[in-house]
Amino acid sequence: MTEYVDIEGGRIAYEAIGAGPLVVLSHGMGDRRQAFRHLAPLLAAAGYRVVSVDMRGHGESSTGVPSVTGKEAISRTDVAGDLLAVIHALGGPAVIVGHSLSGGAATIAAATDPAAVRAIVEINPFTRVQKFDLGALFTVPRYRRGMTRLMTTMLTKSLRAWLSYLAVAYPTKPADHEQEMAALAATLREPGRMAEFMKTGRTTPADAEALLPHVTRPALIVMGGADPDFPDPAAEGRAVVAALPAGLGHSVLVEGAGHYPHAEAAERTAALVLPFLKEHAGA
Repeated sequence: MTEYVDIEGGRIAYEAIGAGPLVVLSHGMGDRRQAFRHLAPLLAAAGYRVVSVDMRGHGESSTGVPSVTGKEAISRTDVAGDLLAVIHALGGPAVIVGHSLSGGAATIAAATDPAAVRAIVEINPFTRVQKFDLGALFTVPRYRRGMTRLMTTMLTKSLRAWLSYLAVAYPTKPADHEQEMAALAATLREPGRMAEFMKTGRTTPADAEALLPHVTRPALIVMGGADPDFPDPAAEGRAVVAALPAGLGHSVLVEGAGHYPHAEAAERTAALVLPFLKEHAGA
């Protein structure tokens, strides 16, 4: 059942399952909360209250919410504020599990409101500013396939190009993948939804990267070993950990998974996340 938390200029949609310490799941750009449809029940079954959130402009959340940047954009700082609003409304504190853009948002939330955030899990996060790797474009086929489709999406604002990227970003398709992609496409065809998605490309992870040294909460970085967004996903995970205060974070790899391990390899992802939650989510 969809519920809502009011924010300035709109509202954030979410659904909750389970009971126990609060865990808030936030998806990446051009997606919706159903990306966690396989992971959320596994976490709830382990004894957590799991809240899956639609990012502003996405899913069932409001469009046109003003950005703190003052531009027509959706930044990681914007998403961090929305997640903190949800956590406070639900009584917090929480562990934030953020995918892709929301990984950077989790960093910002933990650094700016540590009382509300027990710990963070970042799945294939865009938390550091990326440099385009021209060499890898020629030497790493999955990176070439992913980047060309992702750049085409942002340049042409094409839903077809985005779905083509997603076909690459999921090297292993869950059983319900075709149905979920059709439902996602239907959402993105709703008036204004693709325009909101495009707003995510108008900011960089610079805001998140700047705050990595100021995080005081434990962090787990989960990388898909076959993620087409990074020339070397394992190295990217290590780099995020290295930018955190010493000893605060560690990175793990879901071998063979692409950019969406929480959807395509939910059981293996849960096996990595649940011990971290047991240690840091609270009783």
